[in-house]
Amino acid sequence: MRTFESGATRDDDEDKLDYEGFYHPAVMRRYAQYLHKHRTQADGKMRDSDNWQKGMPIARYVKSLLRHVLDTWLHHRGQGHLAEYTDEEDCICAVIFNAQGLLLEKLVKRGEVKR
Repeated sequence: MRTFESGATRDDDEDKLDYEGFYHPAVMRRYAQYLHKHRTQADGKMRDSDNWQKGMPIARYVKSLLRHVLDTWLHHRGQGHLAEYTDEEDCICAVIFNAQGLLLEKLVKRGEVKR
């Protein structure tokens, strides 16, 4: 139990997930900018921001994840000119997107999350 100077009390938060500490707002903002940039489809229409949550095949996520990991690695090794994505931050955001999508598919498959 915690007691504050005001006298207010709250339970201890040691076993609670610390979203504020686990994420950084600047990283989340940059990732959202990347996602927003890629909302425009080939036909010019704008997809919903949560469109990816409808589901995609796990194999598609893994193939894309590995392509973007390779791009990130190329940038890291000073060979960014060989990467599909010329912007290193976009490569990293693409890795996050595919890892997040892959994890969502695993959680859905396990029955922990519903669509």
